[in-house]
Amino acid sequence: MKRAPLIGVPAYVLPGKSGRNTHAGAPSAYLDAVIADGGIPVLLPVTLELRKIDAAMAGLDGFLLTGGSDVDPAHYKEKANGTHVASILPRRDTVDLHLARRAAARDLPLLAICRGHQILNVALGGALWQDIRSQVPEAIRHDYPYRNPNLRDPLRHIVRIEAGSKLATLLGTTRLRVNSVHHQTVKKTGRGLIVTARSLDGLIEATEMPRRRFIVSVQWHPERLLESVPAMRGLFAGLVAAAGSSSTLSTPPPPSDATRVAPPPGLP
Repeated sequence: MKRAPLIGVPAYVLPGKSGRNTHAGAPSAYLDAVIADGGIPVLLPVTLELRKIDAAMAGLDGFLLTGGSDVDPAHYKEKANGTHVASILPRRDTVDLHLARRAAARDLPLLAICRGHQILNVALGGALWQDIRSQVPEAIRHDYPYRNPNLRDPLRHIVRIEAGSKLATLLGTTRLRVNSVHHQTVKKTGRGLIVTARSLDGLIEATEMPRRRFIVSVQWHPERLLESVPAMRGLFAGLVAAAGSSSTLSTPPPPSDATRVAPPPGLP
């Protein structure tokens, strides 16, 4: 008997009004995308100690790194480029980088989106363009405003996908239009990663690790395009399928009548 694959999703901490009532979570669009393809998302609070993150990872089958704040340039041995780097969350950086390195080292299925795409790259020794507008002025616009999650995301630009890549297989195409809400992107790829998609200006839009079962990253937000671009579901379906092939999915059968423990008096 097999259970549904468990997909770990880091839950970052956000302050409430006036700095009170902080909460940890992840945007529901990511979780809904995992659920739609048969997975069960499991939130991993970034407040956990790394040893407890490791313990939790042992019971999970795949992982999803989500979008969000800028990655601290110190993690790729650079200083912040003026005022262009903002909203750094140190604890989130620490946990996301740790999880990405563990997934790559242990060949655990991982889908990394937007910030997650950048985190995976930095975790493996790569570097980022800290601000596309100021550092790559000839590039097309990539930093469109993030819209209300209840509204449809406009398709902003085209990406060209490498034929024969896992990404091309998952999406069923080598060219499509995507949304775009980022001002940073991959500059130098990390160890073991290959580039699988670029925008028409040559900037890197996706990577993967060909020597791993499923480690795929994209710079755009597929979770916000599932209705307008149905091919995007292939990314989440691929993650859940790869997680489903994990040996951790075997579960013991329910106890037989002979071994079932009797309930306390008064309970059925």
